[in-house]
Amino acid sequence: MTLLTMNASDRFVANSTDIFQTHGVNLEVGYDFEVYRTLLAQARPNHTLGAPFDPDLHEMTAENAFWIVGRTEQGQIMHTQALRMLDLDGLSVGEYFTQRFREFPPSGVDLDLERSRFRAGPSAKRMRGTCAYQGEYWIAPGNNGLRGRSLSSVLGRYAFVQAIQHWDPDHIMAFMVKATAMRGLAEQGGYMHTQPGALRWYLRGDDVPVEGFMLHMDRDDLHYVLNLPVQDFVALAA
Repeated sequence: MTLLTMNASDRFVANSTDIFQTHGVNLEVGYDFEVYRTLLAQARPNHTLGAPFDPDLHEMTAENAFWIVGRTEQGQIMHTQALRMLDLDGLSVGEYFTQRFREFPPSGVDLDLERSRFRAGPSAKRMRGTCAYQGEYWIAPGNNGLRGRSLSSVLGRYAFVQAIQHWDPDHIMAFMVKATAMRGLAEQGGYMHTQPGALRWYLRGDDVPVEGFMLHMDRDDLHYVLNLPVQDFVALAA
């Protein structure tokens, strides 16, 4: 783990602490994905652990992956997300997902993997080096949830801080359903770049595909976003 001095990451943590306290949210970072699987079963039993973070499918260690769980003051889980370093093995991000996108399916749906596809955009083809994948992002719905509040715009950036402190990757990326990305939630989550048309998932027996965007940033983008005053992006999401 790389421990950084008082820089953009530390300033963000200091400034966002008040927001977490205001909403009564306590965040935990963990590394045991069997524990995370159990927490998911408690918090959202209709949404199982996704394949990209399944320890039965991948070697998940404290060096290459972590999860974040947010709880209310009453101990109820209201937020989850996870990050994992990709083993690009010299490939670009575009080349990696062209070969292996089927290992990153949305959970809980029956997919026709033969008809599905990944399309690498220009940025994905240029992205090389180390890359972290962000997924499992969820905020509890309902009156007790915090969707649409300023907190939602801070949680994604909190994961960026953790990624920098753990790995300081060259890039960070995620996938988002088109309908969600088009509502501006990619930007609200902190991402500066999006590629439409990246993913096309076909559900078995359905000829209408589910389209996905690829979200991405490089190291300079990460530090730029974390250098922004917290109030700048909280106001947009309030």
